[in-house]
Amino acid sequence: MGRNGDFDVDRSVDRAMDLFWRRGYTGTSLQDLLDVLSIGSLGFYAAFGSKEQFYLRALERCSALQVEDLVKILEHAAEIRPAVRQVLVAMIEADRADPSRGSDATGEAGEAGGDGAGPSVAERAVAALCRVESALAGALHRAKSRGDLPPGKDPVELARFLTTFVQGLRVVGRARLGRSFVEDALAVAMRALD
Repeated sequence: MGRNGDFDVDRSVDRAMDLFWRRGYTGTSLQDLLDVLSIGSLGFYAAFGSKEQFYLRALERCSALQVEDLVKILEHAAEIRPAVRQVLVAMIEADRADPSRGSDATGEAGEAGGDGAGPSVAERAVAALCRVESALAGALHRAKSRGDLPPGKDPVELARFLTTFVQGLRVVGRARLGRSFVEDALAVAMRALD
């Protein structure tokens, strides 16, 4: 770790996130992380504490960036259907471009055991899903209040369905199923808003 104070923790986390997404938690060694970060083990422990704590930080950062993008799209949407479709298509395209990035937090959650110091990986993965659900529910509530959703639709139920669908998209992205499979599934998901 540099002594001149130029060590950027967020940038370091960004550089190392790919290792976790491509190799999984157990498939990424401490030495792999040290190599990518170009720091020694003492510097790593001083900055991040442990491999698990580093993984939690990477998970939180990735989740925050994804939710931030989703919220921006949904908050500025004049109509809910095009906004939801845009969010879902963006996720599909990202996972199709790089299927290893579709390795979602919930799939990795069981790999890193909790050390009793704060929320576990699984708890943080659930919190990330709750943030996605909350962003969707907020947008759907706003859509319903302006008449953009039918009166019988429950924004929270729809948000839970779409959150589940998003996780399914990640699995599909990793499985590299064909474009028509994804488009058919997306069309059905969008009909849930009718």
